[in-house]
Amino acid sequence: MDTVDLRVVGASLFFLFIFLSGIWLSRSGRPLNGLILTIHKLIPLAAGIFLIITLYRMNQAAAVAATELIAAVVTALFFLGMAVSGGLLSTGKPTPPAILRLHQVMSVLTVLSTAVMLADLGL
Repeated sequence: MDTVDLRVVGASLFFLFIFLSGIWLSRSGRPLNGLILTIHKLIPLAAGIFLIITLYRMNQAAAVAATELIAAVVTALFFLGMAVSGGLLSTGKPTPPAILRLHQVMSVLTVLSTAVMLADLGL
C-alpha cells in the first residue's frame, strides 16, 4: 500500500470508529457513560487532526486548488456542526429529538463531505 491508500484507509477507520463508539454511547443509556463519551469525543478530534495534517501535506506537495479549499471548509463546518450538536446531546439536560436527528444527519454529511474532499485532493 502506498501513502495515498493509507490515508484513505486511515480516514475510513476513523469514521468507522466514530460511528461504532456513537452507537455504543447511545446504547449505554442515560446518564451517559463518561468513558464512552470521552472515547467518542477523542476519536473525531484525532480524525480532524489527521485530515488537517493530510490537507497540509497535500498543500506542500502541490498548491491546493479553490475547489479543494472549498471542500475542506465545508468538511470543517460539518465537523463543527457535529461537535455542537454532540455537545448539546451530551449535556445532562433533555434535548429536543430534532437535535439527535441533526447529529445523525450531520454524521452522514460529514462522511460524504470528507470523501468528496479526499477525492478532490486526488486520494
